[in-house]
Amino acid sequence: MPEICRFYGIIVRMYYADHYPPHFHVFYGEYEAIINIETLGIIYGKLPPKAHSLIIEWATLYQDLLILDWEKARRFEELDKIPPLE
Repeated sequence: MPEICRFYGIIVRMYYADHYPPHFHVFYGEYEAIINIETLGIIYGKLPPKAHSLIIEWATLYQDLLILDWEKARRFEELDKIPPLE
């Protein structure tokens, strides 16, 4: 599963040919969550409040790039790295 971003100990990845709805996977320590790209809601899992707010802030900034990476992943194309939150 390609890593598309890493910041503040948060790792963001996408699977190739993953199931709908469009989403990304977030890993933070022992926590894991799947976030819907369109709604930014948690589909599965849990994150600590601070990590959750950081990932929502990041995803809001880069929602268009996340959709582009999702489309590339569906076609088994190389995914682009997305800038981290600074």
